Amino acid sequence: MISSPFMGEGDRDAVEGADAAEISPGQPPSRPSAVLPPEGGERSPTTDVYGPEKRSAVMRRVKGAGTTPELTVRRLVWRLGGRYRLNRKDLPGKPDIVLPGRRLAIFVHGCFWHGHDCPRGARVPKANRDYWVAKVARNRIRDAAALEALATMGWRVETVWECEMKDARALEARTANWLSG
Repeated sequence: MISSPFMGEGDRDAVEGADAAEISPGQPPSRPSAVLPPEGGERSPTTDVYGPEKRSAVMRRVKGAGTTPELTVRRLVWRLGGRYRLNRKDLPGKPDIVLPGRRLAIFVHGCFWHGHDCPRGARVPKANRDYWVAKVARNRIRDAAALEALATMGWRVETVWECEMKDARALEARTANWLSG
């Protein structure tokens, strides 16, 4: 693999499959200047640090379940004596963690994807801004509808945000409070 002091981790990933003759050592890789919309698309070209194939591969790796924050909360709930089910499809919003005996549904949300009001959640990508603003807004509307439907059904609903993982003691105290109540 080619390495350069100018390359970040993402650059190294981007050039892994590149032909060695295309990149000379010590030079940063060239980047595509724009990604054009699909045929018939009305969006204007947007700049992107990756080409379409690499962007597609990166987005495929974004998980919806079994994320690190979710695993952290699951381990904590288990350690505190909670026994749960995962991603119950029969409940609105398909909560990440469900404790049926306690009628408790827990959502573990990524701050960016669900529009939290922390610095990470408030960040809007510069590329394709309109798409991302609309996507996060749809996610927030869907989350609010799921929360309301679960509450109507008599479930207690808790949301753990990705940024809350930084304070393990506070998260443990909060989780213990859910399990006791």
